[in-house]
Amino acid sequence: DNHWRERTSGRTMRYLSLLAVAVTAITATAFTTPLTRTHRTLTVLQTTTVTTSPEANIEQAKKLLVRAAETKLENPDAVLSALESLEKNCKSKFKQDPSAFSRDIMDNISGEWRLVFTTGTKERQKKSGGRVNYFPLKAIQKFDATVEPKIIENGIYVGEFPLIRFAGDFDFDERRRKIEFDFDMIEILGLIKINLSRKDVAKIGASTGLGSANNEKLADTGRRAFFDWISADDQIATARGGGGGLALWKRVG
Repeated sequence: DNHWRERTSGRTMRYLSLLAVAVTAITATAFTTPLTRTHRTLTVLQTTTVTTSPEANIEQAKKLLVRAAETKLENPDAVLSALESLEKNCKSKFKQDPSAFSRDIMDNISGEWRLVFTTGTKERQKKSGGRVNYFPLKAIQKFDATVEPKIIENGIYVGEFPLIRFAGDFDFDERRRKIEFDFDMIEILGLIKINLSRKDVAKIGASTGLGSANNEKLADTGRRAFFDWISADDQIATARGGGGGLALWKRVG
């Protein structure tokens, strides 16, 4: 009986590894596509340097990011600059009233978010020569902060069909605007659901591009994966991952 379980587990992990490799090959295009440039966005960014109010800077950065989320036509370099500006000014606003700022994030976090733009982890940035671009696949992240434990899902879709999807739970640290989470279930092709250890899920997540290699290291030490939330409203959400990358999501549900 134990021998049968070991053989079944081995076959399952081999199958998951093959699927991860296939998805990785597709996901890799997100970090190798040449940048496209526009002149209009560069002009917008230049005006942000003369604005001194954190609130005004936040508003200006969000306007560009909303356009980027809707059209994917904004200059990727300008999107990155807007994300960095938003992060810097949100930190300043957070210091003014940490509790209120964090509560606002939690009030808006529940729902479905499509990944629009990512710098990738620091490891991927090194491999791609520092290039960043819009994410080419339909990657959806779901949060539900209205239940306990709080629920998180992350998956890659073709239309409404999930190719691969991870599910787990998360906690939110209001003092640091940090989400700490674990995935303990993987769903393949919308049909096969398998409960796995945190380490196994972290390894597969890193292979598919839905997680970072840093998550594997955290799992090895018994710590949870995390990212620092920057903002969340009725249109977009932004965060910096544990691997050092910045991300922009568009609300889709």
